[in-house]
Amino acid sequence: INGSNTLACLCYIDKESNAATKIYPLPHMYVVKDLVPDMSNFYEQYRSIEPWLQPSSDKVEGQGEWLQTREDRAKLDGMYECILCACCSTSCPSYWWNSDSYLGPAVLMQAYRWIEDSRDGSTSKRLAELDDAFKLYRCHTIMNCTKVCPKNLNPGKAIANIKKKLSAH
Repeated sequence: INGSNTLACLCYIDKESNAATKIYPLPHMYVVKDLVPDMSNFYEQYRSIEPWLQPSSDKVEGQGEWLQTREDRAKLDGMYECILCACCSTSCPSYWWNSDSYLGPAVLMQAYRWIEDSRDGSTSKRLAELDDAFKLYRCHTIMNCTKVCPKNLNPGKAIANIKKKLSAH
């Protein structure tokens, strides 16, 4: 909207301005029709990170939920709020050039959300899957992703944290 990736439901339209508001589909994605982009590659990349809890053991009889401490739960703040709108990914030059192999900011932030989840038992497997020249390391910390996120999340920080974990792993 007016040259910036955002959500129409959150975008302020200046009623005092005489200029027309320009609305376009998300950039660097194929357009299905009108303003509808083809999100199939984006969702396939999301599916590839296996975005579900993979506990290290089965539940014991009578166990209801997988519990975690307040501190562990707080580590997920700023990641679980992502609504997968793809504003961040489609504002990223690395994603424009390598969308077939680079996972992009939204998917990588969700990957980090599961890596940080204390209830998940597949952290090493998840990190190993991301340790790839294209999936993760195409991020050049341009930070367009953080600038355009309509939820004010920081995908760039999540990507940096994945890289840190991999270097320590």
